Amino acid sequence: MPFNHLKFDNRLRNNLPADNETDNYCRSVENAAYSLVSPVKATAPKLVALSSLLAEQLGFSTEALNSPEFPQIMTGNLLLDGMQPYALCYGGHQFGQWAGQLGDGRAINLGELVTTNLGHQTLQLKGAGPTPYSRRADGMAVLRSSIREFLCSEAMFHLGISTTRALSLCLTGDQVVRDMMYDGNAALEPTAIVCRVSSSFLRFGSFQLPASRGDEQLLIQLVEHCIKSDYPHLAPASGVFDQQVYLAWFKEVCERTCDTVVNWMRVGFVHGVMNTDNMSILGETIDYGPYGWIDDFDLDWTPNTTDEGQKRYRFGGQGEISQWNLFQLANAIFPLIGEAEPLQTILSDYGIDYHRKWCDMMAAKLGFKHYQGETDLALFKSLEKLLAAVETDMTVFYRLLANIPNDLNTQTATQWMAKLGPCYYSLLDLDDQYIKDMTKWLTSYLERVNADGLSQEMRATAMNKVNPKYVIRNYLAQQAIELAEKGDFSEIATLQEILKNPYNDQPEHNSYAQKRPDWARDKAGCSMLSCSS
Repeated sequence: MPFNHLKFDNRLRNNLPADNETDNYCRSVENAAYSLVSPVKATAPKLVALSSLLAEQLGFSTEALNSPEFPQIMTGNLLLDGMQPYALCYGGHQFGQWAGQLGDGRAINLGELVTTNLGHQTLQLKGAGPTPYSRRADGMAVLRSSIREFLCSEAMFHLGISTTRALSLCLTGDQVVRDMMYDGNAALEPTAIVCRVSSSFLRFGSFQLPASRGDEQLLIQLVEHCIKSDYPHLAPASGVFDQQVYLAWFKEVCERTCDTVVNWMRVGFVHGVMNTDNMSILGETIDYGPYGWIDDFDLDWTPNTTDEGQKRYRFGGQGEISQWNLFQLANAIFPLIGEAEPLQTILSDYGIDYHRKWCDMMAAKLGFKHYQGETDLALFKSLEKLLAAVETDMTVFYRLLANIPNDLNTQTATQWMAKLGPCYYSLLDLDDQYIKDMTKWLTSYLERVNADGLSQEMRATAMNKVNPKYVIRNYLAQQAIELAEKGDFSEIATLQEILKNPYNDQPEHNSYAQKRPDWARDKAGCSMLSCSS
């Protein structure tokens, strides 16, 4: 069998306590990090998309990938030697409110694969059936949400943003009833399973739940397992953990989270549901539910229909919410630290670090050599106001700005309008005051650019390395979904290839770098999404 060389060691299962109950029914699970559970048998597994690069890095041979067993494995029908499926137990804050026990309600971990290139990597099936944490749900995932997760997680990887990966997307041959927009229009939809991959699927909520229950022993076990497995450089050689080790770990979790969220802001990604159970302890982007990509620049936009009124998880609030979530993690690990001040210091530093990294990121987006303080910050803030004043496509704007000549004549608006025109959704929205303000901003911008002494070509090269031309826009994903629901998976493959090189020009694919079309403005799946999946 072409899978015999693959080795699973199930490190988490061996190091953390299991649920004593082995029957699969919904319940409160105490004093345990996970529950044993088996995937539901899929009727007719069919592989429809694969990340070949990831498969190679994980050690899957071409023979294995082309074998009839592969889709059986990727849907949980067939378990390889060493695979010991389980679902993780965790809690979390949802939309700011403590929700208690949550857990892997539709995710089943097959086991940890020991790889040559990537170390330990957990293979997890999302949508493989119910677990003790499914509450009233069926544990399945529909094709549309599975396509979105598969495409976006791989797109984020190629954008250079920390993320869980997606190895495969398989149809199951089954259907479930879903109400896509929670509006009473339920319908049967095909189900699918994404095999997603990470060195750890522990979340902030993994530590919050035992802390909320006063289970300090499990809390310590979880933290020390996480440090030894995923932050081994912090593990004490003596094997004796103390306050300083825990604090160093928390500080690095904060740093990784900060880097990821700043990168979300860089590319215009909105997570949509930053509950603490959706925050990876590795700082990875995890749980691609009702996410969205900024088309017209709007700091108040959220893709999540559930959040439409509160806008807790809006684009511009992601930095603040990430800090709030880290506060909750700090509260959870307080029993290990024993005093508040060092945790408060790290959290206060987070706000400072986030601002600094955001400023450095914005300087890079605008082609500056380095961030130079308050004058630059004023340029950033005035630009945000201009981008929001009229419907302006963020992704297109920055790519066009890179091509603005350093010696552009800003005495008249004609030249810059000819260069930047394609980023606006309606040129009729550019009134006299807007034109005056943008002209003034461009004048200041070019003065700043020229002070750096970079040629336009050098600046454009630098800008285009951090400002992607191609992102998985909502309408592009929706087009792929609609074709796939008719049995045509070609658009998934096309998007996969384009998104492997998001910063490259790829002129043959220019149509994929256009603004959101008018038909997609209010279309379900293109503008707002629900958590229904």
